[in-house]
Amino acid sequence: MDNSTQESHLRSDTLVTYDSPHTLYAMSISSSPTNRIALGSFLEEFTNRVDVVSFDDQTLTLKRNPNLSFDHPYPPTKLMFHPNPLASGKPNDILASSGDYLRLWEIKENSVEPISLLNNSKSSEFCAPLTSFDWNEVEPRRIGTSSIDTTCTIWDVERGVVETQLIAHDKEVHDIAWGEAGVFASVSADGSVRIFDLRDKEHSTIIYESPHPDTPLLRLAWNKQDLRYMATILMDSNKVVILDIRSPTMPVAELERHRGSVNAIGWAPLSCRHICSGGDDGQALIWELPTVAGPSGIDPMSMYTASSEINQLQWSAAKPDWIAIAFANKMQLLKV
Repeated sequence: MDNSTQESHLRSDTLVTYDSPHTLYAMSISSSPTNRIALGSFLEEFTNRVDVVSFDDQTLTLKRNPNLSFDHPYPPTKLMFHPNPLASGKPNDILASSGDYLRLWEIKENSVEPISLLNNSKSSEFCAPLTSFDWNEVEPRRIGTSSIDTTCTIWDVERGVVETQLIAHDKEVHDIAWGEAGVFASVSADGSVRIFDLRDKEHSTIIYESPHPDTPLLRLAWNKQDLRYMATILMDSNKVVILDIRSPTMPVAELERHRGSVNAIGWAPLSCRHICSGGDDGQALIWELPTVAGPSGIDPMSMYTASSEINQLQWSAAKPDWIAIAFANKMQLLKV
């Protein structure tokens, strides 16, 4: 199949598959009418790739535009389109990526232009790698990054300056998520979930700690439909931990039906009670959180099995009927 006009060839009414020439990890779905999906390669070398594919939900096809593929230094640890395209002030999609630095790119109709490279290291051109970032939906000028150097940095990306930098944890910070305009949370190798309010930078609130000391927490997802709830996952664990920030320390639910480590989580964009998880067992599970959990735990409401470990998932905000999962060199869109 010619890569230049590569289209998905495995499809049904509920499943569309895109085959990439590379192993995939980072992934983002645009919320603009372009229906674009950015896919980052995971290659153990300096030069990696970001491909941009378009999804046609009428013909159920995915098409790659070779003019929108570009080199990226190191594998991107995260990709994210501007969460509010109308507020970006630009007619085109804006894409952010993290790796060695935070970068912004403008995705034009047939080209990609780098907008900015943001580096907060004063001492040298080298900096601690960024593990993740989150783009603030309420204040789109803000992006928060997390780093292996224990810090979280809040950028004003419109001005290209650091708004603030916090030593957030005792060890590497693995993920960051915005709640409100000035409130974010982070998870770390120190095993804690902490919430920060930019109005009081000296203090943070620990709302959860791993039951086994120093078990790293890898991912964090804040429920945008109900900010009382967030989800996190532990390293080498089959559990998704659901937290209620009103009752710290004790999870309100633990979802334990995966048969391997959970790697990715995503809340439904339009529902406060639905979440999807993907793991090493190749399963993408969709859960409906009950108002009261039963004594035997919670079973998923639906299940999809991929052919290998699921490394990443995204629940589309623009098209809430679709969830994208990445495994090996494939990206699949699942209709839910």
